[in-house]
Amino acid sequence: MKTFWNRAVAAACLIAGATGASAQAAYPSKPMTWIVPFAAGGPTDALARDIAEKVQRQLGQTIVIENQGGAGGTIGASKAARAAPDGYTFLVGHMGYMAAAPSLYKKLTYDPVKDFDAVFRFPDTPMVLMVPKSSPHQTAADLLDFARNNPGKLNFSNAGVGSTSHLVAALFASRAGVEITSVAYKGAAPALNDLMAGVVDGMFDQTNTALPQLTPTGRLTAVGLTSAEPMPQFPGVPPLGAKVVPGFEAATWYGLYAPKNTPKQAVQKVHEAYVKALTDKAWTAKMTDQGIRLLPAAQQTPAALAQHTASEVDKWRRVAAEAKIQID
Repeated sequence: MKTFWNRAVAAACLIAGATGASAQAAYPSKPMTWIVPFAAGGPTDALARDIAEKVQRQLGQTIVIENQGGAGGTIGASKAARAAPDGYTFLVGHMGYMAAAPSLYKKLTYDPVKDFDAVFRFPDTPMVLMVPKSSPHQTAADLLDFARNNPGKLNFSNAGVGSTSHLVAALFASRAGVEITSVAYKGAAPALNDLMAGVVDGMFDQTNTALPQLTPTGRLTAVGLTSAEPMPQFPGVPPLGAKVVPGFEAATWYGLYAPKNTPKQAVQKVHEAYVKALTDKAWTAKMTDQGIRLLPAAQQTPAALAQHTASEVDKWRRVAAEAKIQID
């Protein structure tokens, strides 16, 4: 009888183990949700949908984009942090609510480092500094000379308090040792409109959204890039960190995150699907043409994204303190 029960227990363990292995091998077995904390149609949403479409092909399951806007992305991020860590809900992260938010919001309901598991880092988007073609300052050096001789009189528009364009301008001013006046708008469109009209002196915008404004017949001139290297899409436009502000570099970055304690196997499988998607050279070439910067494989891993997130939280905390940027 004892032998019978031993054999029965052993058989049950084998069945349970086989069932568990089968369940793991089957992941994902149902559609997944990627939360995008911005409204549909914006640059974050567009990039997320583009990448999700390629990743879902590799996974063999649909990825549903859920737009949950509000409070600079922090509402959607908070929802993702509270989601079940079962491998079926993910957050499309952005530097604003995954790095700068802890410094901008006093009552943030999530911790970008402690409440999420990093999955993979998206391609990022450098910024470009633009001025009106009618401006007397047609180089970044001219802008800084004016700022040094006229503290606070150089006006930079941005898409809103705490937006990427606001934060990068604050970082630029800090590293250059100048004082600028930030003019916040309700979105990038009105900020660009006043820049084109010459109401303000300059603005940082993402390279992929700025490109259409920089045509030969356009009303804006690009005077510097925030990337470390020149970009072929912006011929003749130098990196600001080369000479004007040595070492200066910044970008709008994105990453995919899962609620803390999501199964490692799920995180790894989604990461591997993304890596496989990047072998589509036509797709990656299209992103590059749009001003989106692909990253080396070593910077795309879960560990690399986790480390990058923590370092970015520290960096933007210093910038927000120096520029006295606070939302609530």
